[in-house]
Amino acid sequence: MSLRKYLVLAGITVFSAMGDSLLSRGMKQVGNISLGNVPHVILAILNPSVALGILFLLTFFACYMTALSWADLTYVLPATSLGYVLLAFTAQYQLHEHIHTARWLGIVLITTGVGFVAGGPELTKHHRGHGSRPQMECEPETVSTGGQG
Repeated sequence: MSLRKYLVLAGITVFSAMGDSLLSRGMKQVGNISLGNVPHVILAILNPSVALGILFLLTFFACYMTALSWADLTYVLPATSLGYVLLAFTAQYQLHEHIHTARWLGIVLITTGVGFVAGGPELTKHHRGHGSRPQMECEPETVSTGGQG
């Protein structure tokens, strides 16, 4: 895998964690809102932390789309799930949230699982015959009649 691809995966991890934490900080400043009250939603978006969080999440989404253009979802999502660890540290030390031992254990299990999955190939190999789309198991095979019809 190239350096550019590693940077895209790292971008997904960092921009997701930063966007989520900024969004959380901003929404704690704004307080409760309801989708039925559009002016409050707009005011929430204008909060600097919320706006910056949205910007980071948009950047995350652009990196995520880029990664999905060259790799399978089953590769990209686990390879970037180290963001859970980064987000947990950010939540504890920047947002001053208390993270229970059970959650830390869950994060360790996720990270361990990621280690198993991330070692696989970026793309699933598809077996295609003669440039056509792959045949599904439930589709009947076509039988050649040797030109007779």
